[in-house]
Amino acid sequence: MQANGAGQESAELSCLGAAQNGESSSAADSGGCGGGGGAHSNGLLLSNADNGNGVGTSNGSSSTSTACGTSAAASSGSEVGSLKKKKRLSQAEEDVIRLIGQHLHGLGLNQTVDLLMQESGCRLEHTSASKFRNHVMEGEWDKAENDLNELRALMHSPNAIVRMKFLLLQQKYLEYLEDGKVLEALQVLRGELTPLKYNTDRIHVLSGYLMCSHAEDLRAKAEWEGKGTASRCRLLDKLQTYLPPSVMLPPRRLQNLLRQAVELQRDRCLYHNTKLDSSLDSVSLLIDHVCSRKQFPCYTQQILTEHCNEVWFCKFSNDGTKLATGSKDTTVIIWQVDPESHQLKLLRTLEGHAYGVSYLAWSPDDTYLIACGPDDCSELWLWNVQTGELRTKMSQSHEDSLTSVAWNPDGKRFVTGGQRGQFYQCDLDGNLLDSWEGVRVQCLWCLSDGRTVLASDTHQRIRGYNFEDLADRNIVQEDHPIMSFTVSKNGRLAVLNVATQGVHLWDLQDQVLVRKYQGVTQGFYTIHSCFGGHNEDFIASGSEDHKVYIWHRRGELPIAELTGHTRTVNCVSWNPTIPGLMASASDDGTVRIWGPAPFLDSQEADALNENCSNMDS
Repeated sequence: MQANGAGQESAELSCLGAAQNGESSSAADSGGCGGGGGAHSNGLLLSNADNGNGVGTSNGSSSTSTACGTSAAASSGSEVGSLKKKKRLSQAEEDVIRLIGQHLHGLGLNQTVDLLMQESGCRLEHTSASKFRNHVMEGEWDKAENDLNELRALMHSPNAIVRMKFLLLQQKYLEYLEDGKVLEALQVLRGELTPLKYNTDRIHVLSGYLMCSHAEDLRAKAEWEGKGTASRCRLLDKLQTYLPPSVMLPPRRLQNLLRQAVELQRDRCLYHNTKLDSSLDSVSLLIDHVCSRKQFPCYTQQILTEHCNEVWFCKFSNDGTKLATGSKDTTVIIWQVDPESHQLKLLRTLEGHAYGVSYLAWSPDDTYLIACGPDDCSELWLWNVQTGELRTKMSQSHEDSLTSVAWNPDGKRFVTGGQRGQFYQCDLDGNLLDSWEGVRVQCLWCLSDGRTVLASDTHQRIRGYNFEDLADRNIVQEDHPIMSFTVSKNGRLAVLNVATQGVHLWDLQDQVLVRKYQGVTQGFYTIHSCFGGHNEDFIASGSEDHKVYIWHRRGELPIAELTGHTRTVNCVSWNPTIPGLMASASDDGTVRIWGPAPFLDSQEADALNENCSNMDS
């Protein structure tokens, strides 16, 4: 096709240099090479004496190269006459047309692109860029190098020419090697790449490929697709990063913009709780993304009443198949989660915790469960969950207070401690491996590095302890007692329940307070909060006002307040593999299981499906 406003040399297509009758070039045959036309985005910066108001005629007559506008050239055709009456397109309108043209070209609709560019008076990319693209896709490396000289004046950074030339010559070198033309490849390496004096480390690597015995070996070592459309498209994607968008649009620009819009809508969706999928095929672009509250774990699915006293703690296993609950009634109950219905049934009761059970910790592989008691408890129980057998009952001293525990990621060690100054590291048999004197521990957590243990203490802080080199450092300092804390999977964030203050979010890496969440009632009871949902986007906490509060991690106000308990809610646990399942334990002696709305009438279901049809499933 003939580019709108193309000069005498414009045998090229507005986008890729295809002929006027819609025949596609090698780049077009490749599906537009990384999104087709792959140009760079803001409209064309071209000089013309007509202030941009030029349009090339469809019969191939010559006209000045211009961006969008109306033709000043004389024409007897009614089409040109009508174009003259049209208003000049704005920059945004030009950009949209170019983006649409690029996308259509990627779909192989080249004649449609020709017509769009002709009728709009726009040009998809600069003439020199079109030539450059075609020469790269056809493997005409000498011509492509000459094109770089034309593009130099259009580039913001002339130094980028060297980098672009290096990429071209690298592809040329690899293709010669794959074809068995070792002498020609050696000449490119010595006579063209080396004189550039750029990236000598890479040149040494490239020289090593001369020793490859066959093409498959070369492709494997170079991590290269081989000579052809795929590798040349990848090359073009790299080259385009050095060119202004006014000259050549970035590859797949329209798809990338749409994907960003979808991701932004998801980020702003308060109840989005499904796996993120970057593919546009999984969403509808015709409606805004909306997730209903009815798909969120805000509804009581089940009430577990087997405990006969206050329930102090609950925790889902790491694989999400079980729930452990600990109570003042001296028992731990293990519940099995049905993978289909998400209903829980009693699997096993672990008895004999004389002081009650106020804290539970699953081993990394979910084989073992450790149970701790309240402040006056000096014992710790390590259970084999699969057999129901007590493996270890540990007590170092009757004066101890072992109220918290955390597993080392290796599953072979754990740390435990309490407010009377005990801080131990032990093996699975309860043998003392290390101890730290004088630390009054309130809550513990082991980081994924296998060395650092976080401990909140009676000085209103969280410190990091390393048992290997006996080093410690301050990480978090609050103004009020830290009753409990939990850490995100990536170890970056911690959510704290702070006495009289509520729930705080800290960035452990930057050591800064990120957010204070509103609504929850927190006095001096120990309440345990948690991260939850896909990507841990949510935070849930119990409260002394008998409610469960849920916040989106980025917002201070709760997005849900769950009622049903009749006394303080001590602990909340979000299932790590079923994002729509959550448990809460309360002093009212019950454990509530929360999930999406159990049923919808047909009208609600239809509306929900329409509103949320673009949710990932």
